[in-house]
Amino acid sequence: MFKTPIFKGSCTAIVTPFGEYGIDYDKMAELIDFQYDNGTSALVVCGTTGENATMSAYEHEELIEFACRYNDNRMKIIAGVGSNDTQKALKFAKCALRCDADGILMVTPYYNKTTQKGLVEHFTYVADRVDLPMIVYNVPSRTSIGVKLGTYIELAEHPNINGVKEASGDFSLFAMTRAACGDNLFIWSGNDDNTVPMMALGALGVISVASNIVPGAVAKLCALCLEGDFAQAQQLYFKYAKLFSDLFIETNPIPVKTALKLIGNDCGKLRLPLTDMSEAHLQTLIETLQDSGLNVKI
Repeated sequence: MFKTPIFKGSCTAIVTPFGEYGIDYDKMAELIDFQYDNGTSALVVCGTTGENATMSAYEHEELIEFACRYNDNRMKIIAGVGSNDTQKALKFAKCALRCDADGILMVTPYYNKTTQKGLVEHFTYVADRVDLPMIVYNVPSRTSIGVKLGTYIELAEHPNINGVKEASGDFSLFAMTRAACGDNLFIWSGNDDNTVPMMALGALGVISVASNIVPGAVAKLCALCLEGDFAQAQQLYFKYAKLFSDLFIETNPIPVKTALKLIGNDCGKLRLPLTDMSEAHLQTLIETLQDSGLNVKI
């Protein structure tokens, strides 16, 4: 079985700009152009960073359609379709297929907290019915369930399961998965602060939050790693290490949306239950942005 990765390099888990009456599509177009102009390889639309959990089904499908149409094949578009309802995930995956998305991102089902057998059936149910490459998203800190090695090995055998966004922070799991699955299951870092070490062991890039702020730097970081220039990658990583960390000083996407506003790229309010950043954390974030060479406009 031969698989081709959906993308290599930097993929931005893009924020969703909300206006008073819904999604601000003029601002979304600006954000897509900004990513393309700065070397981003792919976008995840309607992911966690995009606040998909508080979108209506109509908004979700409309945003996927808009992103695919406006992007016009400049970058890869990966549609977030994750849900703890397998049928809802299938519905969103079918929408992604209709809209000509390049792939889908499907998180482990939160709250239901299924078994490993349930994970296999959840992902394969959708992969069997929608002919798009799927990236499995493993982020147990948010979902309370993680994918185990045996499950990865089983999922890797499915031709439509392309790889995994690995955000568990478990380097042993990552290394063993690479060793066991090879190029049957491509792996991308799901955390900006894990990108360099993971790419040193064969990850193909990152699905990034920080690239909403510094897309050119994240794209360059991935390019250096793909070229095997880890000495230069290390230096670039050190420049932005605190930014990578402090964009999670509160629950994502609170810090990244706050940071965008601070640098003059206001993407609207967060939707409840997410709230404005605390004053103490706001000051920390301002200092980190300035230390990273960004112009804070307050």
